[in-house]
Amino acid sequence: MRAAIYHEFGGSITVEAIDDPLPTQGGVVIRTLANGICRSDWHGWMGHDPSIILPNVPGHECCGEIVAVGADVERWSVGEKVIVPFSGGCGICPSCQADNQHICDNDFQPGFTAYGAFAEYCAIDYADVNLVKLPETISPVTAASLGCRFMTSFRAVSARANVRPGEWIAVHGAGGIGLSVIMIAKALGAKIIAVDVKPSALDKAKAIGADMCLNANQTENLVDAIVDITKGGAQVSFDALGSPQTAYNSIACLAKRGRHIQVGLAVDHYKDMAVPMNLVIGRELDIMGSHGMQGHKYPDMLEMIVSGQLKPQMLVGETVTLDQSTSILMAMDNNPPDGVVVIDSF
Repeated sequence: MRAAIYHEFGGSITVEAIDDPLPTQGGVVIRTLANGICRSDWHGWMGHDPSIILPNVPGHECCGEIVAVGADVERWSVGEKVIVPFSGGCGICPSCQADNQHICDNDFQPGFTAYGAFAEYCAIDYADVNLVKLPETISPVTAASLGCRFMTSFRAVSARANVRPGEWIAVHGAGGIGLSVIMIAKALGAKIIAVDVKPSALDKAKAIGADMCLNANQTENLVDAIVDITKGGAQVSFDALGSPQTAYNSIACLAKRGRHIQVGLAVDHYKDMAVPMNLVIGRELDIMGSHGMQGHKYPDMLEMIVSGQLKPQMLVGETVTLDQSTSILMAMDNNPPDGVVVIDSF
């Protein structure tokens, strides 16, 4: 099969012919129909994730058609089309037994713990525990855009932050995660302030429902501006990027008893970033992380998409070929694309 593969961290990503994958006993092989290009893939390529063993094929935002089934798989058959949650649970560890498969002790992540879906075919383990049936009315491209950023944002907004109608929500970073948070929070009745440094990203945020947009490079005191707009601070704030500055701003702009949700990855030299703990204590703030979503929690999200309450297809900026994907991924830090980019030709 054809796959995009890298042999050293930060080195060239090239499309090569490699062996077709085989299913594990509890897994399946899918023919990749679509796969999103995510900043997490960039972090993996840079060597920021210790689970990656070289060489590696990136890609964890995928949907596909099952072409092979392991001997122990009971729920799935060849020919079915599925969405793959990026963090799959083993089904037997304490986290999985508590229905928290997305933070499994032995998690399976395509593109990280195994070869991913920048490829014609991809092997997915723990199939019975994690895979989600693709609704007929949702396209593969839209489904791929759900696999990491959108589903992570859905859980962050609805389950972790428990966003309520009328609350002011600040979203720091209007990339794939931030735009997803904005769309979902707006659908739940929140008022949204979007923050970014790119005018095009803020234009996109406005188009999908942000009530106010602030350019962090052009706002003299961003935290004060948010406090002024909200008349005392946001009830909920999301760091959708994962830098010391965005994390600080997200915490500092909160009203008393506010909730900070860390969704953007804090990795490499940012992984132990400082937290303004004096504000956390003095304002009785809640600090929460959010990492993925369980496969069995997809129905609520899918129902809102099928009904038209959520339109993740609006977040897809462009579709590309596998050959085009490599340069996009390698340039993602310095030249992040507007919206979500999805590979739909392999």
